[in-house]
Parts: sequence; structure tokens; C-alpha cells
Amino acid sequence: MIQAARSPGVRRPPPGQALTPERVEHYNRSGPRYTSYPPIPFWSESFDEKDYRAALRRAAAASDDPVALYVHLPFCAERCAYCGCNATVTNRSSVVDAYLDRVELEIAAVIQTLGRGRKALELHLGGGTPNFLTEPQMERLLRLLEDAFDLGAEAERSLEIDPRIATPEQVRFLRGLGFTRISLGVQDMDPRVQEAIGRIQPEALTRKIFLAAREAGFPSVNLDLVYGLPYQTPEVFQRTLDSVMELKPDRLSCFSYAHLPHLRANQKQVDARGLPATAWDKFSLFQQAVDALTEAGWSWIGMDHFALETDELSRALEERRLHRNFMGYVERAAPHLVAFGCSAIGEVGGAQIQSDPKLGSWQRALDAGTLPVVRGHVLTDEDLRRRDAIHHLLSNLELPHRLLEAREGASGRQLPALVREREALEAHADDGLLRRLEDRYEVTPLGRWFLRNLCMELDAYLPVSLPTAQSGAPRFSMTV
Repeated sequence: MIQAARSPGVRRPPPGQALTPERVEHYNRSGPRYTSYPPIPFWSESFDEKDYRAALRRAAAASDDPVALYVHLPFCAERCAYCGCNATVTNRSSVVDAYLDRVELEIAAVIQTLGRGRKALELHLGGGTPNFLTEPQMERLLRLLEDAFDLGAEAERSLEIDPRIATPEQVRFLRGLGFTRISLGVQDMDPRVQEAIGRIQPEALTRKIFLAAREAGFPSVNLDLVYGLPYQTPEVFQRTLDSVMELKPDRLSCFSYAHLPHLRANQKQVDARGLPATAWDKFSLFQQAVDALTEAGWSWIGMDHFALETDELSRALEERRLHRNFMGYVERAAPHLVAFGCSAIGEVGGAQIQSDPKLGSWQRALDAGTLPVVRGHVLTDEDLRRRDAIHHLLSNLELPHRLLEAREGASGRQLPALVREREALEAHADDGLLRRLEDRYEVTPLGRWFLRNLCMELDAYLPVSLPTAQSGAPRFSMTV
């Protein structure tokens, strides 16, 4: 085990710092995942196309800055009952062609201000189901991006796929397009769990597509799991973990299932009778995953990601140079994230932007010659200071004191010391979640489980005190 990664990933806190149902309930708070700061609910709906174009002009002035690219592809062959993503179900290829027509308009509008040929460090295709696209459609999308940006051989190209509609031939085709990282949605291997969430995916099929990706020469093959699903008992989940570890993916995510049928109509189809009864029951499943994976040679990254010890994320954790962005944990962060597609979220020129999540209005805006912005936020010096602190803590499991001290912001404005925040962190140190060192706080093995709670203390947009979860509604703050 890499030594720097071992400490955050130890199985249990030392004696006297026990993980108990009472402690989990004490820290059971709803909170953001901090893919962005401020969190998206605090962005302004008055931020519009004019503001986005101003941000693009600022980015254009920094012409040497590289970018990261994200494209949201919302299409799925069917809607899984558990899904919380922005997805559109269709069986018509013409719908995808029309979508790509608008992506082409969106790219053209962006580079009109940003400029053509900006160097891109990474490209990620998310969804939905990116491998829903046919080969000609995928080739067209890549051609549009390569014509607009400098996607050289060193750029990382990654995408998510649904193994249920994949074939070995498609996987080889994607590798031939230059994709280097591929993530397979799994959720759980157990047939009863799959039936309860409306996603039937035989383990043999998952193995077939995973091995096809290995044979195609993908440098990194990843799997996505979900915990807290109906009928996902410790015994059932262990069988899934055993199967996953046998495949030995380079990276794993293990996300928490949030059952919100009042917000997501499709989740009314989920068989909720077998959901975890308490926060402790749900927490224990994640604890089980951490124990199994860290013992078997994966480093625990951030809140809910895992990487083999030889993976670049593990090396970045060891050297305390991990970063957090909208796409997850990365070892090198581009100053700008340019995003395309409905509901896509980006950050350009010191501003955060979200496109219209409604497919129809997103298309109509582009047809009318406007960028389909629905909300955004211009980052202040204070935002940037707090984001640096939150993301460093979330990624590297430490918080240098300098990030809490008075400092000069990027605009020259003097920022005061974060006194209240430091007092709150001191209280967490007294409770065993942080270790006090001369120049920094370091997350302890106990605090590792409540990383989100620590980050929330640095968030100026949240109330000072959040209500605890209600009985019977397990939220488990670390991964909700």
C-alpha cells in the first residue's frame, strides 16, 4: 500500500475513536459533493448569455491557458428506475443527429469568442449513455471537437458506457478513436438488486465488455458501483465486491443511492421495500467497500473513489497534488472547463455556467443564435480562497493553515482570516476528526469517514448548522 494513501484508508479508527451508530447519526447531515464551489443551488438565474460571453472573453485573453472539455450526451435506450441523471429515452437515431447539429452550433458560438485551437488537456463524454451514439455519430462529434480544439496525442479522452448496449466491436472502435479511459456502469451484480432498480445487466455481460476493453488496449478501465440499493445486504454486496475485485479495474467509484421519488418520477418504480432502514445500515455498506478495496490494493480517493496503487491518482494523492472538478478527481487541473450539451456545467474565465437541462428549450436557444445558459456564478476572491481550501481538503486530506489565514485575493483585495471556520475545525480536532500539525490540519482515520462534514465548515453559503436526517431517511453525509 502506498504509505500516504494507507493512512486515509485504514479500516477502523484507533481505540477510543470508534465508528458507532451514534457517531454516524451525529454527523448525519445533508451537504454538497463539492464538485463546484459555490454549490450549484447558490448560482444565480440572472446569470445569462451576456455573462457567459464576458467570461469567454476573459478566457480568450489568457490565450496560453489550456482547457478541459466536457460533452453531455443525454440519450438512453431505456430509463433505469433508480437513475438521477438528466437523460432522454429514444430509439430514433435522427434525434441524436439533431442534437449533434445543435452541439455544432454551440461549439461554433463558443470558439467565436474563445478562439479556435485552444489546447485541451482532457475530454470527457458523459450522459446519459455516450455509447448510444452510432459509429458515424461518434466520429462526427470527435471531428467537431478536434476541428475546434487542439486535442493532441497527450490529451486524455474518457467516456462512460452502458455495457448492456456495448459490443466488443464498439469498444475496439472507441479505442481506435483515441479514447484512453473507459468507465462501465455496473451498480450491483446481484440479479434481485438489479430487478429492484430496473437495470438488468448479467454479470457475464459486464465481464465480457470489461475484458473487451482490456483486449482493445485501453490504458484505464473503470467500474461504477452504487450502494444503498434495495436488497443490497452485506452478503449480497460482498459478492459484488468480490466479482469487481477479480476483474481488477484501474479505478472504481462507489456512489450513494439517493431515493427521491418525489423529485424523480422514475424512482417511483424502484422496489423501495428493501432499502436500508437506517443511516448506519447504509454507512456499513460503504464501510464494507472501503475495507475490502483498501485491503486488496486500491487507494481510497476523496469521498467515494478508489484507484489501484499504480494508478496516477494514487501517486497524486501520495504527493498531495490531487484536484477536484466537475468531472471528479484529477491529477492535473485545467484553468477552464468548456462544456457542451443540455444541462452541461462548465467553468470559464472565472465564471461557472450551466446550460439549459431541458432538451427542447436548449435546442431552441441555439437555433435562435443564443447560448442556452440558465444559471451561473462569477467567482469572487473569497469564493476562490474557500474553494481552494475545500478542494485541497477533499482531495489531499489535509488543510494548510495558510489557506485559513488573512491573505490578498487575486484582485488585490485583502481577505480576512477565517476565524469562525478555524474554531469549528478545532472542535472537530477535539472530536478526533483532525490531527493538529505545525503547519496544517491532517484528516485522521476517523475523520476520513466524515470528510464532507469538514468541508462544510468552510462553506460560506451553507447555514452554520444544518438539521440532522430524519429517522428512517438515511442520508449519511459522506456520500449523499
